[in-house]
Amino acid sequence: MHEPLDEELPLDAPNRRRLPPLLRKAWYSLNQAFRRKLASEGITPDQFTALRWLVEKDGKPTTQKQLADLMSSDANTIASLVKRMETTGFIKREVSRQDRRANVLNVTSNGKDVFERARHSAIDLQAEVLGDLSVRQAEEFLRLLEKVADAAGKSAGRV
Repeated sequence: MHEPLDEELPLDAPNRRRLPPLLRKAWYSLNQAFRRKLASEGITPDQFTALRWLVEKDGKPTTQKQLADLMSSDANTIASLVKRMETTGFIKREVSRQDRRANVLNVTSNGKDVFERARHSAIDLQAEVLGDLSVRQAEEFLRLLEKVADAAGKSAGRV
């Protein structure tokens, strides 16, 4: 007798591969590994991600709200993150000239230096995690994961 294929199993079957626990396991393990790799730089995975988005904006004004959207996070979490990053000297927060209610975030030279050093850890970790896949498989996996993330965002009410 053969093992039933996932598509033959009911969605709630205990031995079926399910998206939420797989994503949770992958995210948790990846986050812990990244946290260990970044520890020597004095930066957390969330701080690295925020710096990456701000550096990639290349000096274009980015508000806390925009950063929250880019990081798929909420305003309170980002406000706390920004406060810690400002305290450590990674970013500067200024009141927006266009909207006095909004804060614009800018990466400091210290933030750029830390990001550049930490970026190598991020690249190494991605290569390590995707190392069992061919280049084509890794690209396809990331493309499909992006589609899943976009679909999940739509289901959550994010556009």
